[in-house]
Amino acid sequence: MHATNACTGLAADEAARRLARDGPNALPSAARRGLGAIVRQAAREPMFVLLFATGLLYLALGEPHEGMLMFALVLATLGMTLYEESRAERALDALRDLSTPRALVIRGGRRIPVDSREVVVGDLCVLGEGDRVPADGVLLSGQDLRADESLLTGESAPVPKSPGTAAAGRSVRPGTDDPAALFGGTLVVHGHGIAQVTAIGAASAIGGIGASLAGLAPRRSPLQQQMTRTIALFGLGGAGMSLLLVLYHLAQGGALLQALLAGLALAMAMLPEEFAVVLAVFPALGAWRLARVNVLTRQLAAIETLGATTVLCVDKTGTLTENRMSVAALRAGDSEWQAGPRPAGRLPLALAELLDVAMLASRADGFEPMDQALHRLGATVAQSGADRRDGWTLAREYGMSAGLRAVAHGWRRGAGEPAVVAAKGAPEAIAELCRLAPADAAPLLAAADAMAARGLRVLAVARAAHSGHAQAAWPDAVHAFAFAPLGLVGFADPLREGVKAAVAECHAAGIRVMMITGDYPATALNVGRQAGLAGHAPLTGAEVAAMDDAALAQRLAHADLCARIAPEQKLRIVRALQRNGDIVTMTGDGVNDAPALQAAHVGIAMGRRGTDVAREAADLVLTDDHFASIVGAVRLGRHIYANMRKAMLYIVAVHAPTAGMALLPVMLGWPILLHPMHIVFLELVIDPACALAFENEAEEPGLMRRPPRPRDAPLLDRKAVVLALAQGLTVLAVVVSAYAWALAALPPAQARAFAFAALVAANAGLIFVNRSRTLTLFEALRQPNRVALLVAGVALCALAAVLYLAPLADLFMFEAPAPLHALAAVGLGLAAVLPFDLYKLAWRRRPPSRPHPTGEPHELQDHPGPR
Repeated sequence: MHATNACTGLAADEAARRLARDGPNALPSAARRGLGAIVRQAAREPMFVLLFATGLLYLALGEPHEGMLMFALVLATLGMTLYEESRAERALDALRDLSTPRALVIRGGRRIPVDSREVVVGDLCVLGEGDRVPADGVLLSGQDLRADESLLTGESAPVPKSPGTAAAGRSVRPGTDDPAALFGGTLVVHGHGIAQVTAIGAASAIGGIGASLAGLAPRRSPLQQQMTRTIALFGLGGAGMSLLLVLYHLAQGGALLQALLAGLALAMAMLPEEFAVVLAVFPALGAWRLARVNVLTRQLAAIETLGATTVLCVDKTGTLTENRMSVAALRAGDSEWQAGPRPAGRLPLALAELLDVAMLASRADGFEPMDQALHRLGATVAQSGADRRDGWTLAREYGMSAGLRAVAHGWRRGAGEPAVVAAKGAPEAIAELCRLAPADAAPLLAAADAMAARGLRVLAVARAAHSGHAQAAWPDAVHAFAFAPLGLVGFADPLREGVKAAVAECHAAGIRVMMITGDYPATALNVGRQAGLAGHAPLTGAEVAAMDDAALAQRLAHADLCARIAPEQKLRIVRALQRNGDIVTMTGDGVNDAPALQAAHVGIAMGRRGTDVAREAADLVLTDDHFASIVGAVRLGRHIYANMRKAMLYIVAVHAPTAGMALLPVMLGWPILLHPMHIVFLELVIDPACALAFENEAEEPGLMRRPPRPRDAPLLDRKAVVLALAQGLTVLAVVVSAYAWALAALPPAQARAFAFAALVAANAGLIFVNRSRTLTLFEALRQPNRVALLVAGVALCALAAVLYLAPLADLFMFEAPAPLHALAAVGLGLAAVLPFDLYKLAWRRRPPSRPHPTGEPHELQDHPGPR
């Protein structure tokens, strides 16, 4: 292996050369579905099998023109399927690119984040708690780093690591005793360090596992499984009815091939294959739309659940607030400094000492906002001559633990001088670390309360001496030192713009917002009031620990603020809320947040400050860490679900008259109206309508003024299906009546054209009547959906072509009707859906207590009539 400078890493051009030579740092994976795969999958669908069978049957009848037309319509339908599914596939591809893990590498002496696929052999990777190791490597330096290697070894206990050397050609495998070996795909659960990459991609230890994972198919969501069963049920029912129709036709003396064509037409009319299209296209395009509002989707099923959220549990820092920490106050004894418009200048000795030790307890190169704020303030004070203790060596770090909310750094000074241990953390933790009696700790905690009541995040600072010689071992526990408190540091973190409005929007939508923070109760209360939360006394971590599960569930029923909550307590909170029947969306960013994110109905990880562990445990990833983006995602989740529901209801409604007109003329002894080619024509209208027009439907007013729907509510409940069938049966009655009149008044070919025109126009009318649950047809036209208008316009133009272009009219067995007859047929078809506009208007005038026919409370429906 080429040598790499231990400080500067690879040069950018050398990294690019190695990437070109070795390829990307990616595991073997299943290839994305190309056009060929989509075509093969579509060709196995029942509808396409029926279409091909129909084309062959026409050829067997000696009707080559009809047979070629069927095959042309098959290609047109296939083209529509390719467009819809490739659009969804492109959306998912873009999503995969956005959600690719990142790695922090040192190149040319600078730390830069890169796509993990661009990590090369020889790169220096900076690793911290919660990071996923991007590739196999050797730890060169680090502090108390431990890795979870259970993915490779099956052992759950974290493996401690210690620095080693990256010798040329060194190869390490899981399960060895090499303490410096790190493996791609494993997780850093404690500490931090710098590792040099020795193997990437398929050459890494996890590469073999990746090859076997590539062949695993993704699990289907419950909704997809439900719809697959529904389609199969309709298919079996259609096959049975088609067989009976063929037998009936033969019993009436019909020809076998004509009977088979009639049976195929009925089977095609009864098969709702558009359900599968909707379930494939809507979630994929929904995930793409979520990505545009800074939310990445890791689990498509989460989109469905998002709109049903009843409790939204969020962090304070970085989600409700900006996470732009600045030191707002220093307090040591009776001395206090508060930030103002001018630089700090020279501080009193006690405050300068407080700031100095606080900086020693903070990593200068870290990403923790409070550490950065302390060093920024220190830089301004240093210009005035304060002692910054340059040249000291960091010898030991003590990280935060569940039992102690504080960190400490041990520093070596010159030969013969005692080492210094600097600690900072929660005021009560520092009081414990300093072994203060309650009476001695009271002034410190009272001062912390006063600062927290101003909305500041408060840390206490302490110092201890370590008298061991330069080579002496450091104690394993930070409690071994005799700490003395120095004072308090208060940090300001302003509320994000738009948070208060977003919280109010949640409340209007029936969603309870609960702030869960590890911060001081007084700070949480102040920020909560600013954000528009109720502002009751926060539920504290100590209270949570003292309660049993039943008492916690009862207490959480009315809580909106939780403070001093340990990460592992979030899981108890999630389960307690779920026990109350709530649908919980939980945010998190740390390693210990992962169990709560997985347990929540929807887990949302922070993209900017979140760990790899949290992101991988979550269903969604927030790229801007903004609370308003979460509320926007809930809004969009409701919007996507509502549009999917509209598309499903349209499918049910439109198949009823189609199947009825394939069946009734045969049963009544009339000329057959719908042959397979007519069914395919209608499918070319139905497919883009449900997959494109409804997917592009704008959000209805009042979407966020309705309560969340029950999570277990079916996409198609009984009331909605009854309403859709009523629409379809009303259209069927009108079209049957139109056909009966036309058969008595017009030649058979013109009568068929008249009834078919009425059916196509009614189909277009059903698109617009189902665009909104409350808007009438004419009101909906004033809120245009250009895709819906395009689909309806193209359908009517195609109808005109098959009516008046002689070659097409002959193939469809039509004779051109008089223009007035054609207009009358289109008018009848559109008039067939008008009763449902009257139904909507009647329901607007119902008393508020009456339920809406779609199953939602009437008082939550919108009344956006003419203004």
